[in-house]
Amino acid sequence: MQNKHIAKMIRKLCKEKGVTIKTLSEVCGLSTSFMFDLEKKDASPSVKTLTKIADYFDCSLDYLAGRSDKE
Repeated sequence: MQNKHIAKMIRKLCKEKGVTIKTLSEVCGLSTSFMFDLEKKDASPSVKTLTKIADYFDCSLDYLAGRSDKE
Protein backbone atom coordinates (compact mmCIF):
# COMPACT_ATOMS: atom_id res chain seq x y z
CA MET A 1 0.00 0.00 0.00
CA GLN A 2 2.78 2.45 0.89
CA ASN A 3 4.51 1.89 -2.46
CA LYS A 4 1.34 2.83 -4.34
CA HIS A 5 1.24 6.07 -2.38
CA ILE A 6 4.87 6.77 -3.29
CA ALA A 7 4.02 6.14 -6.95
CA LYS A 8 1.06 8.52 -6.66
CA MET A 9 3.30 11.22 -5.17
CA ILE A 10 5.91 10.74 -7.90
CA ARG A 11 3.25 11.11 -10.59
CA LYS A 12 1.88 14.21 -8.84
CA LEU A 13 5.34 15.81 -8.68
CA CYS A 14 6.03 14.96 -12.32
CA LYS A 15 2.78 16.60 -13.35
CA GLU A 16 3.43 19.70 -11.22
CA LYS A 17 6.98 20.10 -12.56
CA GLY A 18 6.14 19.20 -16.16
CA VAL A 19 8.44 16.17 -16.15
CA THR A 20 7.67 12.86 -17.81
CA ILE A 21 8.18 9.55 -16.04
CA LYS A 22 10.61 8.67 -18.82
CA THR A 23 12.71 11.77 -18.14
CA LEU A 24 12.67 11.12 -14.41
CA SER A 25 13.74 7.52 -15.03
CA GLU A 26 16.62 8.59 -17.27
CA VAL A 27 17.90 11.31 -14.94
CA CYS A 28 17.66 9.16 -11.80
CA GLY A 29 18.91 5.96 -13.44
CA LEU A 30 15.67 4.06 -12.90
CA SER A 31 14.44 1.14 -14.95
CA THR A 32 11.72 1.78 -17.51
CA SER A 33 9.43 -0.48 -15.49
CA PHE A 34 10.02 1.33 -12.18
CA MET A 35 6.56 2.95 -11.93
CA PHE A 36 4.80 -0.20 -13.12
CA ASP A 37 6.63 -2.22 -10.49
CA LEU A 38 5.64 0.25 -7.75
CA GLU A 39 2.00 0.45 -8.80
CA LYS A 40 1.22 -3.08 -9.95
CA LYS A 41 3.77 -5.38 -8.37
CA ASP A 42 4.06 -3.46 -5.10
CA ALA A 43 7.85 -3.55 -5.42
CA SER A 44 9.82 -1.81 -2.71
CA PRO A 45 12.21 0.89 -3.92
CA SER A 46 15.54 1.27 -2.16
CA VAL A 47 16.30 4.27 0.01
CA LYS A 48 18.99 5.19 -2.54
CA THR A 49 16.38 5.29 -5.32
CA LEU A 50 13.93 7.32 -3.25
CA THR A 51 16.71 9.72 -2.28
CA LYS A 52 17.56 10.30 -5.96
CA ILE A 53 13.90 11.06 -6.70
CA ALA A 54 13.54 13.35 -3.66
CA ASP A 55 16.73 15.20 -4.63
CA TYR A 56 15.51 15.59 -8.20
CA PHE A 57 12.23 17.13 -7.02
CA ASP A 58 13.87 18.96 -4.11
CA CYS A 59 11.50 17.38 -1.60
CA SER A 60 11.88 15.24 1.49
CA LEU A 61 11.61 11.48 1.74
CA ASP A 62 8.82 12.03 4.26
CA TYR A 63 6.87 13.94 1.62
CA LEU A 64 7.25 11.10 -0.89
CA ALA A 65 6.12 8.60 1.73
CA GLY A 66 3.13 10.70 2.75
CA ARG A 67 4.46 11.38 6.23
CA SER A 68 4.59 15.15 5.70
CA ASP A 69 2.60 17.71 3.76
CA LYS A 70 5.70 19.88 3.31
CA GLU A 71 7.84 19.22 0.28
